[in-house]
Amino acid sequence: MKVVKHELEDGYVSVKADASPAEVTHAFAMALESFAFQMGVMLEPGKPAAEQIKQKLNVPDPESIVKQQAELNLVPFAVDKSGVQPAFDPRPELKGTIENGKPFSFELRILPKPSYELTSYDPVNITVPTFYVPQEEVDFQMQSLADSFTEYVSDDPHPVEQGDTMLLSLEALIDGKRNASLSASKRAYQVGAGLMPPAFDENILGMNVGETKTFTIEMPAGMGDYSGKPLECTVGILEMQKAVVPEIDDEFVAKNLPFYKDAAALRTAMEERMAKDLGRNYEELKANLATTEIAQRFEGNIADAIYENMHRTMVDNLRTQVLSEGIDFDEFVEQQGGSEQFGMAMMMQTRQALVEGYSLDAVFRHAKLELEDEDIDRACKTMNPQDPAGMRRNMEKSGYGYSLRETAERMKAQRYLVEHAEVTIDDSLPLY
Repeated sequence: MKVVKHELEDGYVSVKADASPAEVTHAFAMALESFAFQMGVMLEPGKPAAEQIKQKLNVPDPESIVKQQAELNLVPFAVDKSGVQPAFDPRPELKGTIENGKPFSFELRILPKPSYELTSYDPVNITVPTFYVPQEEVDFQMQSLADSFTEYVSDDPHPVEQGDTMLLSLEALIDGKRNASLSASKRAYQVGAGLMPPAFDENILGMNVGETKTFTIEMPAGMGDYSGKPLECTVGILEMQKAVVPEIDDEFVAKNLPFYKDAAALRTAMEERMAKDLGRNYEELKANLATTEIAQRFEGNIADAIYENMHRTMVDNLRTQVLSEGIDFDEFVEQQGGSEQFGMAMMMQTRQALVEGYSLDAVFRHAKLELEDEDIDRACKTMNPQDPAGMRRNMEKSGYGYSLRETAERMKAQRYLVEHAEVTIDDSLPLY
């Protein structure tokens, strides 16, 4: 992508960008993939996305739907190419209509990210609790491991009670037709585990081993075409069973986990893994405390445009999160004390986020830190521990290399703060 930039009198930078046909095609591909994902369509690799969307969603011209998104997809590449670190992501000023596979030109007005100084760059003072691994949590993990090796053995015959486990036979008919997925000649079953509708459990309570019973219940809602239909069940109790949970001792370890020397070695390994996981949270606590402390030394005024954009972004992100959890956003706002209290809280969070970010930028500059490739990898690992390489690849593929570099720089500044901080350990503070 070719870009030409020049500074404007109002402090913005004008960027004129010319995207090549290949870059436009890439922007459309990303837009189509995003549209397919939103519509719940799984795209097959190696086949044109537009054609798949046409077939699966009966959309005659998918590219016409995603044009605006394709235009927006070009913006981060232009920003990255310009070398200007934006205070917030700009929107394009378009000239003409974007067409897949054809060159496209657009302009951006970028407000460069401002630089601020702090009243002091002396080491911060933070107070943290003593780090430890709760032994009761280790006990819980050991018990969970034992539970995963639970075996069910024959128990003395007795009438079926709530919570009982048994072997039963089940012949299930829906609308008079045998249902193969429910029917079985021998099936393990626990009363009250939610494997069958509550009415099923009610009918088998009190049955004895060797007894057979036929009854009809109604299929519950949410079962598709079967919802509300009669389910005729013929149930036979074959055997009552009881759970046997093994003890995690040396014999158990030798039989099931031979790569550990004994039960003590297993517990030590489990404790070390927990210490590593909890240790990351502990380091994050110190980083957050150090960042909050350094932010108190911030001085300067934040431009309204920056503040308003950050506020809008934070509210939009929160709305998306709330809706993804199946909660109505207006109801959520009311739960937070109403629109006035919610608005005030978001204003404070917005300012704090901006101040902390700019304070870390100042530390990075003042300490003359340099961003290295491993810093970017570390940032990606923090953002996506399961697939840091994929995180980096996706960020760079979508043009947001500048955003990734900013995140990595601020995380490095945090580490610098913690490494040079004066840390006080207070045993009276709760860790968990």
